[in-house]
Amino acid sequence: MTGKTVLIVDDEASIREMIAVALEMADYDYLEAADALDAHAIIVDRKPDLVLLDWMLPGTSGIELARRLKKDETTAEIPIIMLTAKVEEDNKVQGLESGADDYITKPFSPRELVARLKAVLRRTTPAGVETPVEVDGLHLDPASHRVSTPTGALDMGPTEYKLLQFFMTHQERVYTRAQLLDQVWGGNVYVEERTVDVHIRRLRKALGEKYDHLIQTVRGTGYRFSTRAA
Repeated sequence: MTGKTVLIVDDEASIREMIAVALEMADYDYLEAADALDAHAIIVDRKPDLVLLDWMLPGTSGIELARRLKKDETTAEIPIIMLTAKVEEDNKVQGLESGADDYITKPFSPRELVARLKAVLRRTTPAGVETPVEVDGLHLDPASHRVSTPTGALDMGPTEYKLLQFFMTHQERVYTRAQLLDQVWGGNVYVEERTVDVHIRRLRKALGEKYDHLIQTVRGTGYRFSTRAA
């Protein structure tokens, strides 16, 4: 499997089924939703790697959902491909302006869909998610799930690894405890915000004296990963 999960949002079951088969054959996991309400709940809870979003949905339209996702910090970085029967250029522009990363007009072939999906994922996946990322000798390799320094491998728990991976792929930005809970633990996991502090302490301990300064406390706000002095 690719390890990637795609959410299919379309009110037509036959379309969802066709896309699901194409994704399975390309080794992608998938989730399904028939309307914007269910789709939003799944996105917040499961954080899919990409959303295939139909323009014409019952109730809230795909365009409205795309705008909502892009306005929310916790979902803004999830790439979106719009699926629509609309072929006019104005509609395409409207879809892209709503925050969509690509636009496919129905009917489309499963091969075209998978090719476009792969292209969007390549464009939108930062270093450290699929490819290694390194900061001042601190090396994170997502393929092996290992963190190392010039002196050897670092030992840390799975939550500390996920925290570090998030920080290294989102450098120089301050995140509140609530935002870190959403991004690292997931939107529907009910954990005390102070739990973040416990795992930050563990992460700093795992990083050791040479690298613990990279995880900075921003008083009254939260934490950031930075190579600059606090």
